Amino acid sequence: MQLVATDLAFAYPGRPVLGGLDLRVSDGVRLGVVGENGSGKTTLLHLLAGRLAPAAGEVRRSGGVALVEQELDAAEEATVGDLVRATLAGLRALAAELERAAARFDHDSGDLAELSGILARAEHLAVWDADRRVDVALTRLGAVRDPARRLDTLSVGQRYRVRLACRLAERADLLLLDEPTNHLDDAAIEFLTGELVAWHGGVVIVTHDRELLDDVATAILDLDPSMDGRPVLYGQPGYLAYRFAKNQALHRWRQRYRAEQQRARVLAERLDASYEGLSDEWRPPKGSQKHRRATRARIHVKAADRLVQKLEAEAVEVPVPPLELAFPDLPAMSPGWNPAHPLVEVRSPRVLADDGGTRLDLPGTRVAVPPSGRLLVVGPNGAGKSTFLAALAGRVRLDRGVRSVVAGARLGVVAQEYRRPEPAVVGDGEEGEEGPPSAFDAYAAEALALLDRGELDPDHVVPVAALGLLSEGDLERPLAELSAGQRRRFELARALLHAPHLLVLDEPTNHLSVDLVDALTRALVVTPAAVVVATHDRRMRADLADWPVLDLS
Repeated sequence: MQLVATDLAFAYPGRPVLGGLDLRVSDGVRLGVVGENGSGKTTLLHLLAGRLAPAAGEVRRSGGVALVEQELDAAEEATVGDLVRATLAGLRALAAELERAAARFDHDSGDLAELSGILARAEHLAVWDADRRVDVALTRLGAVRDPARRLDTLSVGQRYRVRLACRLAERADLLLLDEPTNHLDDAAIEFLTGELVAWHGGVVIVTHDRELLDDVATAILDLDPSMDGRPVLYGQPGYLAYRFAKNQALHRWRQRYRAEQQRARVLAERLDASYEGLSDEWRPPKGSQKHRRATRARIHVKAADRLVQKLEAEAVEVPVPPLELAFPDLPAMSPGWNPAHPLVEVRSPRVLADDGGTRLDLPGTRVAVPPSGRLLVVGPNGAGKSTFLAALAGRVRLDRGVRSVVAGARLGVVAQEYRRPEPAVVGDGEEGEEGPPSAFDAYAAEALALLDRGELDPDHVVPVAALGLLSEGDLERPLAELSAGQRRRFELARALLHAPHLLVLDEPTNHLSVDLVDALTRALVVTPAAVVVATHDRRMRADLADWPVLDLS
């Protein structure tokens, strides 16, 4: 057994995250962890790794633990070689320990069991093959291999691939992965899948990748709220089996909630009618039968109280079901536009990098997106998908080529990298005291910025609370306190704020829960607005397979 968690609970100040969680992960178990953004998936990994102390319960671990987080903060001056050496330090130390033990071993009086234990551990981790494994993993994951390359010069995705390659080569007894496919292309995902299926220890994977769950997970743990308030373990492998079982549970939950809400309304109406009768309906004429009047009052009060007790005893407190995406009805075009004219068009785009290299070069290529048009952009990492979307959205300067856009066209953009909000403005236009803006503040600041640029029609503002992406409690919290997935939800809400005619989405499934990915995919298929998507998500690409495709391979 590699890991046992018993009655695990954790809470941030004023906000409980996990409670009543029991978990067992042994060799050969590959547990997929899913749940809505903010449900505690990353927190759970930190608890299992020992990075956080639980508020209640305990975690027992045996063997080595390796955690690969979504984001890697690069220390100043740290290089790829530094990260490789730090990650493999334990394996090198074990190899050195074995050499020392073998060198000083006395065949007459030495402890053979001790030497055999060290040798078995070294063979189990294949310490002599570690450098080759790192090199193979870096290559297969498309990561930077130059050991002198500074980590702070790499993108978030490039740093992630370097860290993932190191952790795979480390061969820990328990591997904890947080959204491992976010920054991987198809070839890299294929390599990762093979490594996980053949993993000698236990694996816990937080992921939104439905295909990865199908290919790898032996069971799925759902941290979403359930009707009894506890996480649910779905022991049958396969995403579709999980999806069916959860949909059935949600259907029962919503039915029960509606029934209890109706019961509560009936109770309130009966109580109103009962107590109203105390003052009017039963009262005999004044001046007659005084004692009878008092007796009937007591009887009526007791009857009303018994009714209250009966209805309250029959009532069951059912928590509010989880939020559902309420995708807005977006416009296809504005009055007076010619439907035959594209909303946006680029011809022969070329974008150069700061170092003089080429980020994107499509000579002789014309891409036009008409009203209600669709476009799926595919290609491996480094092919220029993000740069192309940025060029289409007018967010990068073209070093060659032409971009044209219909006057008045509104574009909603979700970039792959997180965009920090503009400072919130309060009062009479004066900048407020320094402090982290809430999500509500940031949304309002975005609306004001769009209004100043003439990109917002006040009659078509999409309220953030109406989208079902974030709860009111989350919207009142500073953005910095939201999880990566909740910030991603906010980015999607911000793109929808001004009811865009065109949505440009770069890896829209990154950091989102599988439930939201399913709902978002369905919404993108039917929305009247034009949509351009670049995604590595294999299931989403299959769902959008009938869209026109721009392949940048």
